[in-house]
Amino acid sequence: MTPALVLDAGALIALDRNDRATWAMLQVSADSGTIIQVPAGVVAQAWRDGARQVMLSRALTHCDEVPLNGSVARLAGLLLSRSRTSDVIDATVALAAHSLNRTTKTLVLTSDPGNIKVPH
Repeated sequence: MTPALVLDAGALIALDRNDRATWAMLQVSADSGTIIQVPAGVVAQAWRDGARQVMLSRALTHCDEVPLNGSVARLAGLLLSRSRTSDVIDATVALAAHSLNRTTKTLVLTSDPGNIKVPH
């Protein structure tokens, strides 16, 4: 079973700031064949200027970007309703992790674990 890793905006910001521990986790994950996903909305939260964000751009080459399509948007809305929260992007991170966790052991790399609760 191939492990999986889902990144949130805090993880992308850490990578962009060249945080060594976060880079080490990404590199070890990529080298070991771990599935690495980042929801498109998370990229939007972290991306500001590609010309200045060389580190973030490099990090994203290791990631599969998960689009926010209509069905994911509706699931995110349902999750927000059930969890009584309002952050759509955090909901998409939780949904990506939940989707992967059905077939593989999945970790979420986040700077704020209290915001991410994988639905049951």
